[in-house]
Amino acid sequence: MIDKLLNKENKLAVIGLGYVGLPIALEFAKKMSVIGFDINAERVEMMKNNIDPSQELEAEAFEGTDIYFTADPAELAEATFFIVAVPTPVDKHKVPNLTPVLSASKTLGKILKKGDYVVYESTVYPGCTEEDCIPVLEAESGLKFVDDFKVGYSPERINPGDKEHTITKILKVVSGCDDESLDIIAKVYESIVTAGVHRAPTMKVAEAAKIIENTQRDVNIALMNELSKIFDLMDINTFDVLEAAGTKWNFLKFFPGLVGGHCIGVDPYYLTYKANALGYKSEVILSGRRINDSMGAYVAKNLVQKLIKAGKSVAQSKVLVMGATFKEDVADIRNSKVIDVINELKSFSLSVDVVDAYAEKAEMHEEYGVELLENVATDYDAVIVAVNHDKYMKLDEDYFKSITNDKAILVDVKGIYRNKIKDLQYWSF
Repeated sequence: MIDKLLNKENKLAVIGLGYVGLPIALEFAKKMSVIGFDINAERVEMMKNNIDPSQELEAEAFEGTDIYFTADPAELAEATFFIVAVPTPVDKHKVPNLTPVLSASKTLGKILKKGDYVVYESTVYPGCTEEDCIPVLEAESGLKFVDDFKVGYSPERINPGDKEHTITKILKVVSGCDDESLDIIAKVYESIVTAGVHRAPTMKVAEAAKIIENTQRDVNIALMNELSKIFDLMDINTFDVLEAAGTKWNFLKFFPGLVGGHCIGVDPYYLTYKANALGYKSEVILSGRRINDSMGAYVAKNLVQKLIKAGKSVAQSKVLVMGATFKEDVADIRNSKVIDVINELKSFSLSVDVVDAYAEKAEMHEEYGVELLENVATDYDAVIVAVNHDKYMKLDEDYFKSITNDKAILVDVKGIYRNKIKDLQYWSF
């Protein structure tokens, strides 16, 4: 398999060309003949013109690659090695939505051939690949798992916006359905991942490893958020505390904030969902989730209290929110917790303007019904810097004073202006 792929006798296909799938497809396309498939024909046309719809990659990333982009599932039949990198979100009730990964499995099942390999990268709960995805492949293809086709699981570890920890530089966890598939899947990924691979003993282990990476971060951030609420009652800045505590060699450096996105704010629910199905009700994980999901409302209510103390009429106050994406220096707005801040402010009848240095105006309107402004006003009673975009890092107090009224309040969610604000009323975690 690996020799035929490298000699371009066989083709590799990537299903799902988002912030995970596209970089993987392009990296493999430097050495192999690759088919890049996505159900969104508009996105496919953009990639054909060397444009990354996710705005993560420059046009140069497409150069020197042997890749064919398509939205036609029939064209996947030319490949023999398939990588599934579709989203795995949760619904409004925090229940895993497996529709994308099951739909991808159904699409693959229709064109699957004897001897083919399928590797899932989408984050799922332990057992999902074997219990949910493989039965779909068998049903649609009429083939028998292991005897006719092989399956593996290799969790994605791409960090949006991170230009240092790219796919080739991150150790890759791989797994297979038997020893033969494990060896082949490992060698396929070793052909592009210079950092090497870790061979997990089973697919369930690989699935579990991925899901606890983000669950661990989520729980630790929840602790910081809870501490920030306690310290705020004591009139102590949490970032000052963490800076002092961080001088100890073994202190874990996590920080308070809004926990959104399609990984940390989602993945723990996959684990707790499966645990609940097995009769175990999670305590620590769900407690952490509740704390982190509450932080948007906490920021908004804190600001409302400060507006009242400043003698301002809440219903007549005007607030500017700077930053709408789920993290700094990316255009991705999926599961952004900034929207929780905005909605809570609006529930108090405040007038709220929103700007962002990266987010797409049309996407923000479609996803959340929020209009992004091109230019800001000069009469705000408060400004919330919710995301530490690089363009916001350079702003100073004079700028904020130029767009605010008297007795204005600056809320600095990430603490980037700490010890730099003298005249404005300042608050951060």
